[in-house]
Amino acid sequence: MTTHHTVGIDIGGTSIRAAVVDERGEILDTVRAQTPATAPALEKCLDRLVFDLASRWSVSAVGLAIAGFLTPDCSRVRFSPHLPWREAAVAADMTARIGLPVACEHDANAAAIAERRFGAAAGGRNVVVLAIGTGIGAGLLLDGEIYRGSHGVAPELGHLRVVPSGRLCACGKNGCFERYCSGTALVDNVVELVADGKYPFSQIAREIADDPGSLTGRRVAAGAHDGDPVGLAAFADFAQWLGLGLAMIGDIFDPDLIVLAGGVGASSGLFLDEAREHYGALLTGSGHRRLARIRGTQLGEAAGMIGAAAIARSRVVQVSAS
Repeated sequence: MTTHHTVGIDIGGTSIRAAVVDERGEILDTVRAQTPATAPALEKCLDRLVFDLASRWSVSAVGLAIAGFLTPDCSRVRFSPHLPWREAAVAADMTARIGLPVACEHDANAAAIAERRFGAAAGGRNVVVLAIGTGIGAGLLLDGEIYRGSHGVAPELGHLRVVPSGRLCACGKNGCFERYCSGTALVDNVVELVADGKYPFSQIAREIADDPGSLTGRRVAAGAHDGDPVGLAAFADFAQWLGLGLAMIGDIFDPDLIVLAGGVGASSGLFLDEAREHYGALLTGSGHRRLARIRGTQLGEAAGMIGAAAIARSRVVQVSAS
C-alpha cells in the first residue's frame, strides 16, 4: 500500500506554518516563517518551505490552508483581508513552480476537516469550527460535509458587524466581530485597558511602556496564564464577545457542536467557561432549547496544516485512481 506523505501549510495573516503529515494526521516535521507582505515574496516563502521539507521527506502533494475568499472549486483566491493575493490562481501557479500537485482550501474549512477526521469534531453532525487567530475564520459542516454557499465564501462570521462605527477592520468595514474577538483584538483590548491607567502593576503594561509595538496576542495569553491582571482583564472582555458570537452562531445555524480552533482557540482554558455562560444567557430561547456542545480544539494550531495535508492527499489518491 502506497504511503502518501503530504505537506500542509497554514497561511495566516501573521505567520506561516508548514508540516509533513502522514495518513493518520500525525505531524512528522514542521517549519515556520513570518508572512511576507507582497505576493511575490509570499510565493517565494511558500516554495522555500516546501523545498525545505521535501529535502528530508518524500512528499506527493501540497495543501494550502488560506485565510481568504476562494472560488467554489478552490482554484483561485479572490480576496484576503490579511494576505496580498487578489484574483490569484494560487494552486496552479505554485504547481508550475514546484512540480508538485497543490490544492487550496479556506483555512477554517481545512481546520474543520481535520477536526472532523482526527479531532474534536469527530461524531458531530452539524458542526461550526471557529478558527480564532489573527482574525476569525469559520467552517460549517452539514451532515459532515463542508458548506461553501453559492459563491464559495460561506460562512464569513468574522466580518459580521457587531459594533456600528466600531474598530476599523482590514476588510474595510468597521466594527467586525473579529476586531473584538481575535488575537489582534486581544492586543487592542490590552492597549485600551493600559491607557485607562488601571493596571500599574502589570508586567505586560510595563513591557508596552518600554516597547509599544512589541505586544502580540500570544504574549497576552502567556501573561494571562501567569496571572497578569491586564492579560486576565483582556480575556474577560474577549470571553464576553465570544459568548455573543456563539449565540449568533446558535441562532443562525443551530449546530450540535461548535469547536474553537486557531492560535487563540488553543488557549481556550482562559475563556471557554465564561464564554459558555455568556452564550447560554444570550441565545434566543435559552432555557427552552438544547445548547450546542462547545469544545476546544484537540489539534491546536496544527488543525489547518493537518486538514490541508489531508485535502491534498485525497486529491492525489483520486488522480492516481482515475
